[in-house]
Amino acid sequence: MINQFYKDALGWGFILWLIEYALGIMLFSIIPTSIIGWIIMPVGTIVTLWVLLKKIKADSFRYYAFLAVVWVLIAIVFDYFFLLKAFKPADGYYKLDVYLYYALTFVLPLAVGWRKEVIQK
Repeated sequence: MINQFYKDALGWGFILWLIEYALGIMLFSIIPTSIIGWIIMPVGTIVTLWVLLKKIKADSFRYYAFLAVVWVLIAIVFDYFFLLKAFKPADGYYKLDVYLYYALTFVLPLAVGWRKEVIQK
C-alpha cells in the first residue's frame, strides 16, 4: 500500500504537473501569457479527474487527502523553480488563475475521495 501511494502521489502528481507545464510552454509563444492558465485549467481539470477516477484505486478519504497535500506541494514547488525562477515573469506569476489551479489540485482529490467513500457505504 505504501509503494502504491508513492506511485499515486509522486508519480501522478509529477505527471499531472508536467502535462500542464508542457501545455504552458507550447502555448507561451502563441497565446498572451495572461490567459495561458485559463486555457490550460479546463484541460488539467479533466485530465486530473480522469486520473482520480480511473487510475487511483484507493477507496479511503484519508488516502485522497494525503494525495491532495502531496499534489499541491508538487505543484507549488515545481512552479516556483521551473516557472517563477526560470522565466522570471515581468508581471509576476501568482494571479487568480494560479491560485485557482492550486485550489483545484487540492480539492479535486478530496471530492473524488469523499465520493468514493460515500458510494462505498
